[in-house]
Amino acid sequence: MNFIFLGPPGAGKGTLAKEAAKFYNIPHISTGDIFRENIKNQTELGKKAKAIIDAGGLVSDEITIDLVKDRLSKDDTKNGYILDGFPRTIPQAEALEKFAKIDAAVNFDIEDEAVVDRLGGRVCCKDCGQMFHVKTMPPKVAGKCDKCGGELYTRDDDKPESIQNRLVVYRNSTAPLIDFYRNKNLLVDIDAKPAPEKVLEIFKQKFAK
Repeated sequence: MNFIFLGPPGAGKGTLAKEAAKFYNIPHISTGDIFRENIKNQTELGKKAKAIIDAGGLVSDEITIDLVKDRLSKDDTKNGYILDGFPRTIPQAEALEKFAKIDAAVNFDIEDEAVVDRLGGRVCCKDCGQMFHVKTMPPKVAGKCDKCGGELYTRDDDKPESIQNRLVVYRNSTAPLIDFYRNKNLLVDIDAKPAPEKVLEIFKQKFAK
């Protein structure tokens, strides 16, 4: 199965993609990982992407599409894959159709209020990066990491104003993909409000091996 995972920030699609990839024994492909790998290996596309990122710009659709096309040509994608973070726009989705066959676009649906509550409660360790949530997964000692004792803090992108901005960007640019794939009868909606393990079970039931 070739999947696309859609959903706003805070829907948990990255975590779910990793677990679903293990279940199906297929690669979880995120655009962030593709960028990092190509930059690390100093490929021609990686060099182009790095120059743009270093200059503070956004990597163009053309380069992003070429990077994804190259990644999907690898042998480990023959039995399927999960695309996470691509496509982000309609032009990217239209380009993807030219070199890949998508079996399902899975939309992890969650209301903005639930996203704010979920992301707004996250705290991160300054030393080891371990994540906690003040309501659902609090540290044993307030402000201290269970793993290493480091100081916990709220990342800038998890502050309320940043979360609202991220949601606006998502709704404006990425949400139209939901209608795009719904019109092609490829969209599958899954409620992302329950705990991740419950959402994963729902996903497995919908796409049984």
